[in-house]
Amino acid sequence: MAKLKIVTDSSCTMEKAMQEKLEIEIVPLSVMIDGVLYKDDETLPGEKFMSMMATAKELPKTSQPPIGEFVELFDALGEDGSQILSIHMTKGLSGTVEAARQASNLSKSDVTVIDSDTTDQGLSFQVIKAAQMAQAGSSLAEVLAAVEKVRENTKLYIGVSTLDNLVKGGRISRATGILSNLLNMRVVMDFDHSELIPVVKGRGTKTFTKWFEGLKKELQQKTNVKSIGISHADGLALCEEFKKELQEIFPEMHIPLLHTTPIIATHTGKGAFAITYYTED
Repeated sequence: MAKLKIVTDSSCTMEKAMQEKLEIEIVPLSVMIDGVLYKDDETLPGEKFMSMMATAKELPKTSQPPIGEFVELFDALGEDGSQILSIHMTKGLSGTVEAARQASNLSKSDVTVIDSDTTDQGLSFQVIKAAQMAQAGSSLAEVLAAVEKVRENTKLYIGVSTLDNLVKGGRISRATGILSNLLNMRVVMDFDHSELIPVVKGRGTKTFTKWFEGLKKELQQKTNVKSIGISHADGLALCEEFKKELQEIFPEMHIPLLHTTPIIATHTGKGAFAITYYTED
């Protein structure tokens, strides 16, 4: 039966049960560790990847899916006449969305590709919304309008315990990285339109907890918070505290606490976390 089908990439951090319930297709990126290429899928869980990265000789390298993989998937999904909406992480982090666009031009199917302008659970907010509406029978135009609203109203904050990986990966300047490591600094950044904008920095973990108090006030001042997601890269203990306190403010809300994917952890490094939320009018 023809319908609207949703595709995303493996930087999209979401619960497995949610992915299966909404029939979301995920195209895996790849990560190379000491010359060996691994698919960013169920065979490489985040915890396992963190151990491998810790002993690697150099920073792992990530790569986008081949265009051919997208074409093959698009053709298969559209064989019954279904439309396809493919939503991907920001082009500021990866060429994945461009690969999907090129594949859409080669596919026999009716494919629409959009840049989420974010990643991790920020991306999942858009993907889940699209998939829920698709299952409810909404048109492509209706879904695109709703996804755009989610994108416009999403905030993604990233906290890092070390800037080493961001420096090695070319995401920030080496001078900034050296300075922060020398001073044992922790940094929280606002991920805004593919830019990492420092919000607060300081020495030790108390930097994160102090910033979090401000985030709680920010959220309490809003009356329309729809979803919150917490992700981490081998930083579970701190994030469990964050979730506990957020759950007290939003007792009825399901707040996923998930280990981020290898693609994201490669750039953030050990001990990083992200708190994402979006609001609805």
